[in-house]
Amino acid sequence: MKGRPSSRKQKQTDLSATFSVRIQPRASKNGVSRMQDGSLKIRLTAPPVDGAANEALVKFLSDTLSVGKSQVEIVSGHISREKRIKIFGMSEEDVIRLLNNAKQ
Repeated sequence: MKGRPSSRKQKQTDLSATFSVRIQPRASKNGVSRMQDGSLKIRLTAPPVDGAANEALVKFLSDTLSVGKSQVEIVSGHISREKRIKIFGMSEEDVIRLLNNAKQ
């Protein structure tokens, strides 16, 4: 039926987690660092040029959380180091647990 959303898409949007991150571009290696001013600090080797750091962030989070890149959305902060991230298909508890396990 046209105009009716698929059940698969609906299930994906029912469960999501939104959180703040602070990006440190041009780091020596990719990784989760610590909480800083209420945001999770994430180090990325990519420079903050032409969206490279945003692409690296999406790839890093999708790899770390074992989700597809399409499930990671930068909600705000596309040209800022401070960003709001939304992960579809995961609970906040799961996201926090996996990111805490990835801390270095």
